[in-house]
Amino acid sequence: MFRRAHIAAAFLALSTLGAASAEPKVDLVLVEKAERRMDLMSGEMIVRSFDIALGGNPIGHKERQGDERTPEGRYILDWRNPKSAFTKSIHISYPNADDKARARKAGVDPGGDIMVHGQSKGYGWWAWLVQYFDWTNGCIALRDEDMNEVWDMVENGTPIEIRP
Repeated sequence: MFRRAHIAAAFLALSTLGAASAEPKVDLVLVEKAERRMDLMSGEMIVRSFDIALGGNPIGHKERQGDERTPEGRYILDWRNPKSAFTKSIHISYPNADDKARARKAGVDPGGDIMVHGQSKGYGWWAWLVQYFDWTNGCIALRDEDMNEVWDMVENGTPIEIRP
């Protein structure tokens, strides 16, 4: 009996230890465009931080299709594409109602299909170089290894805040 109690206590301690070391739940993805950084947040705590590349014309909020700007504001990471042309991609809910109204008033197409993604498939080995440049059409690009972590840690429905 004594032996079983020790085994049960050890098992309970190990299972508790495993639970304590698990990554906290990511409840916000925070992008600082000027710093080319994306943080995965749990409350006020930064769980992970990644270097990013942006659209080729990164300053300012996305206004229209083809302007190569990454949007600014609060959106939702609403669905994912494991068969993307890039190493995985997670969709940003741009354009929202305000973006559509602004574009309609300006008489332009707001664009869309803005994603957080890895490198172009087959070219991940170039990330050491291309991540020094803003090379997307308005998306947020990560190294493939980083994208795999984001894919595993961020659930659909997680808010993303993109700051200037």
